[in-house]
Amino acid sequence: MALLKYWPKTHSPKEVMFLNELEAILDVIEPSEFVKTMEPLFQQLAKCVSSPHFQVADLISDNAAKILPIMFPSLYRNSKTHCNKIIHGLIYNALKVFMETNQKLFDDCTQQFKAEELKEKLKMKVQEEAWVKIENLAKASLCPCFPLCLGQFFSSYVRVCISLLCLTSPSSVRPPPALL
Repeated sequence: MALLKYWPKTHSPKEVMFLNELEAILDVIEPSEFVKTMEPLFQQLAKCVSSPHFQVADLISDNAAKILPIMFPSLYRNSKTHCNKIIHGLIYNALKVFMETNQKLFDDCTQQFKAEELKEKLKMKVQEEAWVKIENLAKASLCPCFPLCLGQFFSSYVRVCISLLCLTSPSSVRPPPALL
């Protein structure tokens, strides 16, 4: 992120404007791009949080509700898997700053991340089981009704996926009864 090179370190009102622009950029940045820039970005954000200028520190604190949910999954994953110890330290410091800024928001993001991970694992398990069934059906393809069996299998697979979606989605989002 070339913008970090031009960060107004000595002029607090410009720093506040810069943080506003950074917020807009973080709303649209791709996760892969974010990973490339997170080390210098969080070094700068850590400085902003401890800024003597109240508006800069307040701006970071006030926008933690927007910033943390966007960045938490990448930070958490990289805190567990990244091979570079320096990046581990930077990620730890960034997570610590967010945790100290708003403990409840941090806990909510942690729970949401773990729920998403569980949902993804369940989805993968259903897919793996589906492929095992397809392989077994293919092995038993000597059966003259193989296409019919395969069609029945896929309709039950779709029902299972929709059921999982209903369990993890808000109650207001329900599929049509014909799909259940």
